[in-house]
Amino acid sequence: MSWNTICTLNDILPYGGRAALLDGEQVAVFRIPSAEGDKLFAVANHDPFSGANVLSRGLVGSIGDTLVVASPIYKQHFDLATGQCLEDESVKLKTWPVRLEGDDVQLASTEKATA
Repeated sequence: MSWNTICTLNDILPYGGRAALLDGEQVAVFRIPSAEGDKLFAVANHDPFSGANVLSRGLVGSIGDTLVVASPIYKQHFDLATGQCLEDESVKLKTWPVRLEGDDVQLASTEKATA
């Protein structure tokens, strides 16, 4: 596994997302501020319900203790940590390991990333 820098932390607004291309797949990376520091999450950018690559533009929030992104098209909620759809348990997004290295946001991959 290798780590690929896709952007800097300041390239992602708090409670916002950014799309990146990793190994030929679109990835949505989210930044969630917390008392312990920023948390980063990476899920597939592809919305399985609409077929569009739009999840990086979704609304971020929480349902109970679960951090979610709501699709901007049909409003399904996806758990940012696991990719699980809260409205349809048969649907789950792919997730990626993501980390902050200095100010660089990095995704784990076996190939080189581009943003």
